[in-house]
Amino acid sequence: MILTKTLAEYANKISFEDLPDEVVEFTKLCILDWYGSALAGKDEKPVQSIKELLNEWGGNEQASLVTGGKSSIGNACLINAAASHTVELDDIHKSSIIHAGTVVIPAAVAVAEAYQLSGRELITAVAVGYEICYRIGEAVSPSHYYYWHNTATCGTFGSAAAVAKLLNLSVEQTMYALGNAGTQAAGLWEFIEDGANTKQLHTAKAAYNGSLAALLARKDFTSASKILEGKRGFFNAMSEKYDPDKITMNLGNEFKIMENSFKIHASCRHTHPAMDCILDIMKENSLQHDQIQNISIGTYQTVLNITDNPAPKTVYASKFSSQFCAALIAVKSSASLSDFNEEILHSPTINELMKKVDVQVDPYFENAYPQKWGAKVIITIKDGRTFIESTDYPKGDPEKAASRKELIKKFKTMTRDKIQDAEEQVDAILRLEEIHVSEWIAMEVREESCKQPQ
Repeated sequence: MILTKTLAEYANKISFEDLPDEVVEFTKLCILDWYGSALAGKDEKPVQSIKELLNEWGGNEQASLVTGGKSSIGNACLINAAASHTVELDDIHKSSIIHAGTVVIPAAVAVAEAYQLSGRELITAVAVGYEICYRIGEAVSPSHYYYWHNTATCGTFGSAAAVAKLLNLSVEQTMYALGNAGTQAAGLWEFIEDGANTKQLHTAKAAYNGSLAALLARKDFTSASKILEGKRGFFNAMSEKYDPDKITMNLGNEFKIMENSFKIHASCRHTHPAMDCILDIMKENSLQHDQIQNISIGTYQTVLNITDNPAPKTVYASKFSSQFCAALIAVKSSASLSDFNEEILHSPTINELMKKVDVQVDPYFENAYPQKWGAKVIITIKDGRTFIESTDYPKGDPEKAASRKELIKKFKTMTRDKIQDAEEQVDAILRLEEIHVSEWIAMEVREESCKQPQ
């Protein structure tokens, strides 16, 4: 069996009619959540830097930018993917450790708009993109994740698969798309040491490179046929331990997109289990932050690898600090987008409480990861009493699902100062199967043009 061919055959065969109603509805929520994250992040400095460069480069007006106006498909992928990964409110899949929305959806939307495709075609392509990148991510995780950012690497396959589906590529052409996606897959975690802008570049290039691979495949630009399992392929080159069976297990009998998780807090997902526990303890026992003597967090090793930062220097770095996020949620009972700012970063109250946060590996949660992202929190207060809370799943996981109503509210909160009529956007996205993508995008452009200075 050639794994790339198996995935290509799956992508080629599946149709909108094969998607159960619940998959269609859930996929639209993923698109809504992605779009809200992209709008929320569009004015952030890393995105503006990319925009300035692309303005210098120029590009044919093929697809809309969340920053306003139109440019080439490639430029739309770069801007829209970077924007959606900036404020740390994008979706996540536990066992593959991938933020698929930030790479699959911007690529699919740009191509669907440029080629005047239907909402049905977009929904199908997004479901396919999630399916393929999640399966590849599961096959190489967790060992791949230590050095490599799965969203950047495995996500490139997802964007390629989604665009290949939109372009109605043959099985052979889809193999070309996946092969050339794999050879471009990259993204190292070293940026986390500096809190650098590179994370946004990761999603930008994953969306761009996947689209490039698929659009070249349409012109019969060839690639390796065994990019996954070949002796110098993705598995052997980029993971210490991998499981090829994860690629094909129940393929076609389930939809991985339904395993997707949505963020409630505006920080790295690895900080969320402990934050949920702290919030529950504080609320259920009517505690105040000035009563706290110590916060002990037991969790899995990856939390320490990615978010053990007791002294973040920037607002963005604070989103990747377990200590900061624990202190923030204890003090404010909230960790929304507006809660992460310069004033809070330098707050004496927050910084003093951070010193009381201890993060250690708990064998139970380490053994359960990545199928479960959990934590156990013990809060000791100054009178000697202790309070304990644990969870296997943070809020927003399928096991603790965010409702449709909650996700619509999240979208409106994220886009409060970004668009004029969030309700109109919600309505368009939640009936995408009835319209063409250009109808939704035209609405997007109109609203963006209203925001331009007179």
